[in-house]
Amino acid sequence: MKRIITFGEIMMRLNPEGYNRFVQANKFEASYAGGEANVAVSLANFGLKAAFVSKVPAHEIGQCAVNELRRFGVDTDYIVRGGNRLGLYFVEKGASQRASKVIYDRAGSAIANAKAIDFDWKEIFNGADWFHFTGITPALGGELPKICLEACKAAKELGVKISCDLNYRNKLWSRETAREVMSELMPYVDVCIANEEDAKDVFGIEAEDTDLNAGKVNHDGYISVARQLTERFNFEKVAITLRGSISASDNEWAAMLFSNGKAFFSPKYSVHIVDRVGGGDSFGAALIYSLLSDYDEQKAINFAVASSCLKHSIEHDFNLVSVAEVESLAKGNASGRVQR
Repeated sequence: MKRIITFGEIMMRLNPEGYNRFVQANKFEASYAGGEANVAVSLANFGLKAAFVSKVPAHEIGQCAVNELRRFGVDTDYIVRGGNRLGLYFVEKGASQRASKVIYDRAGSAIANAKAIDFDWKEIFNGADWFHFTGITPALGGELPKICLEACKAAKELGVKISCDLNYRNKLWSRETAREVMSELMPYVDVCIANEEDAKDVFGIEAEDTDLNAGKVNHDGYISVARQLTERFNFEKVAITLRGSISASDNEWAAMLFSNGKAFFSPKYSVHIVDRVGGGDSFGAALIYSLLSDYDEQKAINFAVASSCLKHSIEHDFNLVSVAEVESLAKGNASGRVQR
């Protein structure tokens, strides 16, 4: 069975019930999430060995996060205990023309104060097949850019495939800092994952003839983006999610996989959104699963998009779907009829 290592922050997510606004809420739902944690849960649900590496406080709130990962079969043996707080983030789900909002409260979290000596990467990668991280992790600052670089070097030395979701967050760091740090990490990455805006924000590479606010996506422009990324960093594959935003409630969802100079486009789904947070992570996890399962490029991108499409129908960040459910949608069973 394939073994995947993910590295990043797990946080407590707090959101008002339903579609209430922050100012309406007198209670909040609590769940746990984070980009790389979301990926680990998805992969565990798909039946692979997924381990999540992080640092959380030794108190009960930190233990709650660990317990949540264990509940879904994620290996938590390499989570370091220490620090004073678990990061928080607040989500207000949008509807119709009102956009969703995310507010972070993660400064000074345990992982943000992690030290390079906290992680023995050669031990962690022993027997591993794949390593995944996102641009969010080095963006948390401190020693994390150095830790991510050490992890990438160790993984590469041991022959472990590496994927990275660029995941640029302007609330965490500037474009200039992101470009400097990510440019040092990217030469170690085999599979680069991005959305419509990441390549532009981090590396200044922009798809032509595309208007994201109007939901207009130009395929030729994204082929050019993927080709430029590949030429700059020698990636094996580049995957780009293509979201056509009709409103906060309804999106068109598709993706492209660029490999060996050729682009493969998935079908496009019309998605009515229950919760879109974690959609990109569900895509990344399913892409990793499909590549580790030796799917060809077209089947791989179809599987990844179908998995992420289903995630949009699930509350909170984790994508709680099975391989069979994803394969059914990828084969065209999109009616949503009751299964009896």
